[in-house]
Amino acid sequence: MDTKTQMMRIEDVATLLNVSQKSVRRYIHAGQLKSNKIGGVHRIGDQALREFLNRGAHQTPKSGGSKGAPKRKSTKTDAVNWMDVSDLWDHAKANGHTSADLFCGAGGMAMGFEMAGFEPVGALDWFKEAGMTYRHNFKHPHVEGDITSKQTKAQFIATVRQQLRGRELTVLSGGFPCQGFSMSGSRIVEDPRNSLYQDMLEIIAELNPKFIVGENVKGLRSMLKGRVEDKIKEDMEELGYEVNVTVLNSADYYVPQKRERVIFIANRVNRLNHHPAPLLEEGSYVTTREAIEDLMDLEDNKEFNHVRTRHREEMKQRLAAVPEGKSLYDNYSDSWKKCPWNEASCTIKENHGGVNIHPVVPRVITVREMARLQSFPDHFIFKGSKAKQMVQIGNAVPPLMAKAIALVIDKTLQMH
Repeated sequence: MDTKTQMMRIEDVATLLNVSQKSVRRYIHAGQLKSNKIGGVHRIGDQALREFLNRGAHQTPKSGGSKGAPKRKSTKTDAVNWMDVSDLWDHAKANGHTSADLFCGAGGMAMGFEMAGFEPVGALDWFKEAGMTYRHNFKHPHVEGDITSKQTKAQFIATVRQQLRGRELTVLSGGFPCQGFSMSGSRIVEDPRNSLYQDMLEIIAELNPKFIVGENVKGLRSMLKGRVEDKIKEDMEELGYEVNVTVLNSADYYVPQKRERVIFIANRVNRLNHHPAPLLEEGSYVTTREAIEDLMDLEDNKEFNHVRTRHREEMKQRLAAVPEGKSLYDNYSDSWKKCPWNEASCTIKENHGGVNIHPVVPRVITVREMARLQSFPDHFIFKGSKAKQMVQIGNAVPPLMAKAIALVIDKTLQMH
């Protein structure tokens, strides 16, 4: 047998050991199972596997818990308490906690919290097609409307309270817009575009959740030289919440995509706020290839959201010539970008009418491929036109990152 045939893929080892591929990645990450990177993909030799089995090492690797912080540069000095959730990752179950979601979009945050054992009780967004998707995939109520409307706010609050049936709301989450912050002299002011953020604060004051989770783009940190972030923290503190904030990379939590987001976690129940410690490190991320390779030969299926875009021959040649990680257009560096095949994908988004380019075949990726790279499960079906489906996915919170955040809150509440 030559060297090539002796080298196994992660999925081969997972099948042999009767464990998940995620578990195999953890063994590699913890140094328990030796692997070689070939073409950017982990390969495990027979000898390495025998040594692993002889040591009896196939147990969930331990991490440094809340003290183990990722080695990542930050523009701010964050007071972050990192918590290991690897022990709960594959064993999440109903925990009695409740969640509700503002600016919910298609439901990436709700999907992640549901995966972590939470019971979502309500959601709110104005995006019609995202609402169609949300109602198709979830059983709990979705309020479609403008959050700035008193009637819509009242409807959402009443809906959540009705679903709670006397229980407390554990978590209220929201990816609020922040474009309206501006400055007057030394004072931060808000304009009408940012009233959405103020409406979120009003709903927090009414529902009084134990925890708040705020999600936003990384650029928020540099808005007005960091004063926007400080203002958000001050506003939450005025409502009685302790707040911690940092940047999370979705690829650290099994999402096959490098997507950085600012995550605020706040609580009013006198607990230490935690952020989830990375479950993977760069070099062991789930790759684009692992996530979507099986879809390359799958026939178009509209019901599965997998319909290829038909490009002209000239466009196919241009797409094929784009290097991995680069964009088709110099002036649109953030769109029409080619995903790397043997690494986690670049950030998935839809803007300027363009989406990410497939690394192997000369076309843009399909809606289902976008969904896979955002970590949506295959049973999650998107509604509306194809263009609207892409916008929904591009705007979504990756469910697996949301799951990690939810597990941290669950574990925090279990601590005495």
